[in-house]
Amino acid sequence: MPKKKQRSRKSQKASSSGSSRRPAQERAVLLYHDMAVYENFERCARRVFEVLRNAERQMPGKPRHLFLRVQGHRNDAGGFDHDAMEIIRNFAMEFLLPYLTQLTTPFHTLGNNHPQRNDVPDELQISYPENPENPENSQEGAGFWYDVDLLPLRPRGSTENARKTAPKLAAIADYLGMDPACLVCWGTPVERAHAVPSSLGGSMDVRNFALLCPDHHRQAPDIADAEAFWAWVDYAEIRDSGSKWNGAAPEVQEWVRAHGGRTEPKDRGEMEFLAAVRFELQHLYGWADADFEGMSWDLLQEYHQVLDAATGRHFGVEKKVATHAWAYHIARRRLAKRRGETGPMPSDHPWTGIWPVP
Repeated sequence: MPKKKQRSRKSQKASSSGSSRRPAQERAVLLYHDMAVYENFERCARRVFEVLRNAERQMPGKPRHLFLRVQGHRNDAGGFDHDAMEIIRNFAMEFLLPYLTQLTTPFHTLGNNHPQRNDVPDELQISYPENPENPENSQEGAGFWYDVDLLPLRPRGSTENARKTAPKLAAIADYLGMDPACLVCWGTPVERAHAVPSSLGGSMDVRNFALLCPDHHRQAPDIADAEAFWAWVDYAEIRDSGSKWNGAAPEVQEWVRAHGGRTEPKDRGEMEFLAAVRFELQHLYGWADADFEGMSWDLLQEYHQVLDAATGRHFGVEKKVATHAWAYHIARRRLAKRRGETGPMPSDHPWTGIWPVP
């Protein structure tokens, strides 16, 4: 008891001295991003940067703590794949940490040893490593860009998988870091959806599967390019985000609306097939009106060659908007590459911003 009184007196003495008074610790702004399986490096980096930039604009100078998590994105050895490692090591630890007070990744928690910088840039500029076989064109960076001339199979894993049957729904959900629900709308029941169909060389590896409701499974593209499949899932998830809140409590829906979200599915109505393809080319691949005006017989011919080589069905290909939009986009890239066009090229890393719902 006497010791307690002694400590109390010392505490009072310290607090009465202005020179030894400790300032109250400033409350930090907590930032969080979970790198979804459908986010590649570019989409994830831009979104995390947008969170950081908005935090500085809305609460300038406040200490910022970023919590970064990763869903899926596993390599052949079971560790994180190239995109996830680039996000964690190069982007978060090297670029973002100076603008933070603290960073937490799946590996560790790091404190900034210097005062937090608050001069956050207005825009994020992303460049890609050069392809050793073609160093003059960084947009053909090995591992980042799809070789449109070869139209190769592009799975996420490079090792052949010996599985002969599809993994269970629970195993896919565990890899995706979620309960068994549709990645796009959170609806149930769900189906196993191949990123690359088995008929086009896709494996039974868990990394080659998404969980989609029957409706979104019917819409997803049937192509040999896994990264383009995941880009489509990302696009559809933003496009149909309002449908996620159908079964939510009224107070939850009110909170979502108060923070700028949609709680109602966007009724896009019945669209004629080619109009729907055009819509997807605009909003997923960034085509402008001028790109449609310049369409030619050469593009149509190239489009059918892409369908034949990359879907294996050609004119018999299932009438899916997503498959045909991808074929038109790749055909345009092939023609542009052969003509040696040096202007902005439609990228393999499509839409990365806030998708404007019409």
